[in-house]
Amino acid sequence: MGLQQTMKALSDPVRRGILDLLKEGRLSAGDIADRFPITGAVISRHLSVLKEADLIRDTREGKYIYYDLNVSVLEEMLLWVSNLKGESDNG
Repeated sequence: MGLQQTMKALSDPVRRGILDLLKEGRLSAGDIADRFPITGAVISRHLSVLKEADLIRDTREGKYIYYDLNVSVLEEMLLWVSNLKGESDNG
């Protein structure tokens, strides 16, 4: 996925909150929705944006869908930012 799509996905505080939750481990959509004072439909849209940006993955188990982080995209983004900063931290 493109960097622009990743940055757009990360620009929303609810989506960043979802990523914070998922760093502790996988959660169902219902578990995620329970943590926010917004409707399930809005959470579903946020999950779709994160999935389109390839920041999360989903796995269906029976009638539930579980979400977890796709850290490889975050690692690529950190590498890009690090390269912008330069090789040395000594400035």
